[in-house]
Amino acid sequence: MEFTHTTTDEKHLPLTPIIHPWIREVVSNQSLLEEAVSEFQSPLNIQSLVPFEENVNAFKSVFDKYELQHRIYFARKANKCISYTTHAAELGEGVDTASFEELAQCLEAGINPAQLISTAAVKTQRLMELAVDNGVTIIIDNLDELDLLEKVTERSGKQAHISLRVGGFDMNGATLHSRFGFSIAAAQQLVLEKLIKHPTLLYTGLHFHLNGYSIPERAVAIGQCIALVDALKAHQIDTLHLDIGGGYLVNYLSDKAEWNTFQSELKRAVLRKRPELTYRNDPLGIVKIENTLYGEAKVYPYYSEVHKAGFLENILTSAVSGYDAPIHQLLRDRRIEIRIEPGRSLLDQAGITVARVAFRKHDSAGNLLVGLEMNRTQMKSSSADFLLDPIHLSTAPSSESDLLEESKPVFGYLVGAYCLEQEFILLRKIKFHHLPSVGDLIVFVNTAGYMMHFFESQAHQFALAENVFYNKDKSLRVDK
Repeated sequence: MEFTHTTTDEKHLPLTPIIHPWIREVVSNQSLLEEAVSEFQSPLNIQSLVPFEENVNAFKSVFDKYELQHRIYFARKANKCISYTTHAAELGEGVDTASFEELAQCLEAGINPAQLISTAAVKTQRLMELAVDNGVTIIIDNLDELDLLEKVTERSGKQAHISLRVGGFDMNGATLHSRFGFSIAAAQQLVLEKLIKHPTLLYTGLHFHLNGYSIPERAVAIGQCIALVDALKAHQIDTLHLDIGGGYLVNYLSDKAEWNTFQSELKRAVLRKRPELTYRNDPLGIVKIENTLYGEAKVYPYYSEVHKAGFLENILTSAVSGYDAPIHQLLRDRRIEIRIEPGRSLLDQAGITVARVAFRKHDSAGNLLVGLEMNRTQMKSSSADFLLDPIHLSTAPSSESDLLEESKPVFGYLVGAYCLEQEFILLRKIKFHHLPSVGDLIVFVNTAGYMMHFFESQAHQFALAENVFYNKDKSLRVDK
């Protein structure tokens, strides 16, 4: 079987991932990986609590540095494994739940309700009842939610702990758009005219979550929340906590130059000024009209110099309009507990996805396709592509007749098991140092945050991937 090899006019553009020591250890133990995929099938998600705890502690160190009351709520939606959830609670932190099932699982696992919050975008009656019965703080987003919660508390006779979600902040005369939350003015009116007079609806704090990764926008939002806190305080109403949500950047890549080069060369490829970098020259969200490009690729910013705990610290040290002190001092002076809801950033380096090669073939245009025993929903997020180089592990030596030919580098695309033309695991063209063989393993690095579970589906009746954790004794245990 003949396959396309590297050509002289094609320059490989690597995107080298940062790799945690535990991942290197697992990847170097190829017999463990082969046995695990044989036992649990392909794809297999292998994870570790070590980076998760490191990330929690890094955030805590920032809060401790500025002597802030705080709590970190792990955003459970980023990964469904209960092991992260229970470990967050063991570390004294909390869990942000986004559905009835997530909250019920946390309670069944024995997590203290004081360490749980409900931020579900749609809150059903049974979710409200579960939260109220257990004293879990509920983030209220709209009046219909509040009306439903009021009915639930009236029937149960129990008090509900409420944090109001706010949005629509003003920045330089423009409104930061969001489909979530009350305006600052509406939130103030709601507290003053309803919540403080209601026997079963207890106002405890404020909450917001901003889309994107702008530190100045977060600082503006915090400043306007503090102004609301002060306005309520003038009416003898205390705000106990301010939850500023998630969205703390993760740095996936080891080389800034590689990231910048890829972005610029992608645009050149879309303009057909160089060989394609993606399947059929997919622009990854860039719009091309009459040979002019508009916008940027709709992908996660995989390289970032300010990320995770450093991103949080930059927020806390920002100044805000109307105050002569940085945010951390404003919060400390008011004795407000600051809360955050990181998901991806707590899962940075915590997981890998391993898939087995099923076939090699050419499409009608002559592109090499390497089929994997997985589907694209099993490693997918909202980013147009996952821009990290995978690791190729050969599981069997080539025969002597194949050794010379198949040891040459090849370019190709990784495709999945759904019966769709667009069924690609990665859209980016990948350089393999030699032709993958059937049975080889492909390892995708740093997939625990949103990549494994957020969009996974069971179309074609495919089983969901098994989730196992790598222990200190180098064994694997199934997540329960």
